[in-house]
Amino acid sequence: MNKICMNRKYLGMMVASLLLVLGFINGFANDTIKTNTEPIYELWEREPVPHLIIETEADVRGNKLKYFPYDEAWEQWSYPIGNGYMGANIFGRTDVERIQLTEKTLFNTGLYGLGGLTSFAEVDIHFNHKDVEDYKRSLNLNEAIGHVSYLSDGIRHTREMFISYPDQVMIINLKADKPGALSFKLAPQIPYLNSLRVADKKTGTVVAKGNEIILSGTLPNEGNNFEAQFRILNDGGTLTAEGGSIKVEGANNVSILIATGTNYKLSSEVFLNNNRIKLDPSKSPHERLSKIIGSAASRGFESLKERHVADYKNLFDRVQINLNSEVSALPTHKLLASYQSKTKDTYLEELMFQYGRYLLISSSREKTLPSGLQGVWSAYEITPWTGGYWHNINVQMNYWGTFAVNLAESFEAYINYFKAYHLKAQDNAQAFLKKHHPDKISNDRSKNGWAIGTGATPYKINMPGGHSGPGTGGFTTKMLMDYYEYTLDKDYLEEVAYPALLGMSRLFSKTLVPQDDFLLVSPSASPENPITKEQLEGMPGHLAENGRHYVTKGCTFDQGFVWENHSDVLKLAEIMDIKEPFLETIRSELPKLDPIQIGESGQIKEWREETTYSSIGQRNHRHISHLCPLYPGTMINSSTPEWKAAAIKTLNLRGDETTGWAMAHRMNCWARLSDGDRAHKIYQLFIEKKTVPNLWTLHPPFQIDGNFGVMAGVTEMLLQSHEEVITILPALPKAWNTGYFNGLVARGNFVLSAKWTKMNLTNLSVTARSGGTCRLKFDKPEKAHVVDANGKKVKSSVSEKGILTFETKAGQTLQVVL
Repeated sequence: MNKICMNRKYLGMMVASLLLVLGFINGFANDTIKTNTEPIYELWEREPVPHLIIETEADVRGNKLKYFPYDEAWEQWSYPIGNGYMGANIFGRTDVERIQLTEKTLFNTGLYGLGGLTSFAEVDIHFNHKDVEDYKRSLNLNEAIGHVSYLSDGIRHTREMFISYPDQVMIINLKADKPGALSFKLAPQIPYLNSLRVADKKTGTVVAKGNEIILSGTLPNEGNNFEAQFRILNDGGTLTAEGGSIKVEGANNVSILIATGTNYKLSSEVFLNNNRIKLDPSKSPHERLSKIIGSAASRGFESLKERHVADYKNLFDRVQINLNSEVSALPTHKLLASYQSKTKDTYLEELMFQYGRYLLISSSREKTLPSGLQGVWSAYEITPWTGGYWHNINVQMNYWGTFAVNLAESFEAYINYFKAYHLKAQDNAQAFLKKHHPDKISNDRSKNGWAIGTGATPYKINMPGGHSGPGTGGFTTKMLMDYYEYTLDKDYLEEVAYPALLGMSRLFSKTLVPQDDFLLVSPSASPENPITKEQLEGMPGHLAENGRHYVTKGCTFDQGFVWENHSDVLKLAEIMDIKEPFLETIRSELPKLDPIQIGESGQIKEWREETTYSSIGQRNHRHISHLCPLYPGTMINSSTPEWKAAAIKTLNLRGDETTGWAMAHRMNCWARLSDGDRAHKIYQLFIEKKTVPNLWTLHPPFQIDGNFGVMAGVTEMLLQSHEEVITILPALPKAWNTGYFNGLVARGNFVLSAKWTKMNLTNLSVTARSGGTCRLKFDKPEKAHVVDANGKKVKSSVSEKGILTFETKAGQTLQVVL
């Protein structure tokens, strides 16, 4: 995978160069990028984050959720930075700066028996600048750097803050424009030392010596030893270590380096270990962190910044987009407030898209753990819903748009996570079958497949059951399939994708039971949608152990993902020219799945027993699991008009306004249905109702899947490729009647650039990373022809269905002349 990663990074830079050349060929240099530079995307304010009360006993009012604490300043106003390993929230205060640190592997007992992410450290920097002028704090998305600038007593103070992936440290660079005018005290702290739970009672120390501070301790749960190292690199001035803090006086400029870690290491053994203490308590991250911070210190600030920016921009700069907008002159909270009241500035919609890409790069990188429910950020002792990986939609939504927004490397974090938990998932399959289908267990462990339920963390994965059926596994393999279809990585196909999907089909096949002429998954449950006792009366199913959710046979969620996974296995087997007996079993089961049923209200049924809409379950429930065959699945498509009509009916009955991430799912579904204006309406509603001043989005409380879900939704409105054809502007709303995009990716590993004016496509180009047949769908293809970089015409044809088809070579860029 490392070699593949390196090749892809090189290819990404090569593609970017090709797009620049292409811009001059097709007129982009003059028409699309008028200033020859992309806009600077930033979140910014003229005030520091306000001092607000942190509520430790939250309730259900407003944006708060019962049993969880609520830190409004952190959740709504601080700026997040990260490198996938660690995250920080910066507040930009001038009296005492607050920087809150998170590290993905520090877990306490959390919730639901899974454990939970917990805040790593609080860092105070005492400046004591009370009266300041000309203040600005900002988060630059183009470089992933936080900035603070202000005047105090006539002296300009500036800060730059970022977290480097290549060097694995956070860097805080402080400057004053007058020599010797920089003085402050650095004082990190271990949060939540006084937990009420015995297993969460941390022990630890913060010790300062010379120019270093070491914050270290133990969290008994999982046997987690944690440490943060701080190193001050000062130009001028004096340093005084006092207990757990360092006082800097009279410096010209200072860089503070921070490295964090625990004794966790991603491995199969962590998941297979069923003991409460999963980690080796004799191991410490100290030596590793010392090497990291020593290496970073030897480079110095300018080199660290240069390496960080180059690494980040290699990813972020791959995609440019304009949604009929100009950069707003308003600070972010005013831009949002204006949008929420009356002025629907499409720049905010564009900014939210690029912010999603920024957050993805910052929370999920090649060698890190995946992005969790809160990405890589939590200020809390008990993170809502554990901060883990929820597999009945949330972790999948985190990665829905990853491939199309040209950030496939970000998903390698999940691939490595999958490899680590896979053996435990095989154990889950054994246990699941033993409980529900003991007669079908094979003596050959691999023939039973693998299973993953809803809840998962870096330490544990659940078995299917309760409020969600085994379709959670198919939901997961859809991501694994997408990675292959977008990258065409043959090594990955052989090593990961095909074995994973085949194993999931083996499990699914054993869960199918005959009923009439069909094969239905048993047991089956539609995620989280509760049923009343009145609705249960006379039904063949039963309540789950929690007494709220309906367990039955063959709900659409489970049947749909069996269909998706079975179909994808056959597709991959054909690509690999594999022939084995079990493939014939899959072929024989597919026609008997009967995955989509239409009810008396014209709706897609969520359960087979359903009659009219919501005869079972809540009418406006957040989950629309029975529409997963529409998105992210592919079963409901242009070749199934009756099902599409029923999906439209279902969405209308379900309603648009719900929790944040669930609105994002609805947005993507309307995009798949080619209704751009309806998808855009939900996007607007999402920004109005679920977005806060730092542009994080709420369930509530904060969950990052909403940010990623609408990022995917924007892409789905501009480009689709799930029907073996690349459709350009499939769901373009009137609000984006003029615009462009460069660098979006379609299945088949094609990179697309397009420009449109007054809803009419005017420029289109394709870069074929892997070569092969390219099929494009857009208005009036019969008038188009294809040329190469030299202007030479390329052979192409247009089918009766209006599909422009032509052959490509790997690395070739072609222009479609309209």
